[in-house]
Amino acid sequence: MSGHSKWSQIKRQKGVADARRGQLFTKLAKEITVAAREAGGNPDTNFRLRMAVQRARDSNMPLDNIERAIKRASASEGGQGTELVETIYEGYAPGGAAIMLQVLTDNKNRTVSDVRSVFSRSQGSLGESGCVAWNFEPKGLIAVDTSKEEAEKIALLTIDAGAEDVKLYDNSIDIYTKLSDLERVRQALEGRGVTISSAEASMVPKTVVTLDEKAAMQTLRLMDKLEELDDVQRVYTNADFPEEVLASYRAQA
Repeated sequence: MSGHSKWSQIKRQKGVADARRGQLFTKLAKEITVAAREAGGNPDTNFRLRMAVQRARDSNMPLDNIERAIKRASASEGGQGTELVETIYEGYAPGGAAIMLQVLTDNKNRTVSDVRSVFSRSQGSLGESGCVAWNFEPKGLIAVDTSKEEAEKIALLTIDAGAEDVKLYDNSIDIYTKLSDLERVRQALEGRGVTISSAEASMVPKTVVTLDEKAAMQTLRLMDKLEELDDVQRVYTNADFPEEVLASYRAQA
């Protein structure tokens, strides 16, 4: 799963670009509002909200924006504002890799039209509900930017803290946990002085599809276009990308 994991790492680097920050903050605000509407506006008693707020902080979202997003949940419960609906879309990229989208929208007809159009124009196809979801499972994913030498030490700490799996790279480490253990592992690492780059709920593929160079680049472009849609919160894939394609993709960041 190295190609898939490295793609996720590059996306984190690209996601903080100033040109896309406004769109990122809008998506984070949507996530916070829905989480608060679902189980209340107190992060101490609402795990999903706590994770959403932490993700917003990791992305340097201003505190005022976070507080407004939480208050917006109360407004929508009172019949004010527009209600957001959560849904999943699934499909296939060029080369047969699975694509799964997490969406928050106030107009499902508009969103499905936009998603289908992007798939079609990118030589992919939007599939039926359940066509690829079986190949993904929810996990906690913690990212740490660090040297290779430090990564080995951190890996030992994560195992002691209850992590399920660790992926080491040259300048970073990805830590996978059970979703229920995500916060506990994060707190354990921070308690040992480890600086966390990001920590979030993720959908991790059970099996991967290795793509050739052409299909890999087409798939990366498809995923970029899907992520640019305002209603798409996250894009997941089981594609395993060749190193040379990822290097080219990184250079375009």
